[in-house]
Amino acid sequence: MLLGATAEGLVRVGLPSEDEDAVLDELARRVSVRVLGGSRASVTRARHQLDEYFGGERQTFDVPLDWRLVTGFRREVLRATERIPYGSTASYRSVATEAGSPGAVRAAGTALALNPLPIVVPCHRVLRTGGALGSYRGGPAAKAALLGLEGVVR
Repeated sequence: MLLGATAEGLVRVGLPSEDEDAVLDELARRVSVRVLGGSRASVTRARHQLDEYFGGERQTFDVPLDWRLVTGFRREVLRATERIPYGSTASYRSVATEAGSPGAVRAAGTALALNPLPIVVPCHRVLRTGGALGSYRGGPAAKAALLGLEGVVR
């Protein structure tokens, strides 16, 4: 798992399914080449908390986040997603509503698909109406595994 941070906090979590070079190129282009080194303290803290999460010892993350890769409605969607508790799920529609635009279900889905901070901002907890998994940057097996880790029955 690739983590990128700035002085403000964690800016990107690259999942194993993503091309590492592409993630690094995106960070260099959109933020700065310096983000590749980033704040070592933020990266170390985030990595430690992710290890605890995967070990079943952590349910929430307490790391500063740098939201510069997300603006407008997409940021509102991710902020709403941040509030979905561990072991719970929400629908794309409910996240769109929470973000202030109940009719923008597809736009909410796009925001979640482009989430630069997966796992930390738990977009895996958002399901289609009726409970189907829907899409996930890490792939459907990873989404199911994360939900399984959190005890959500699939």
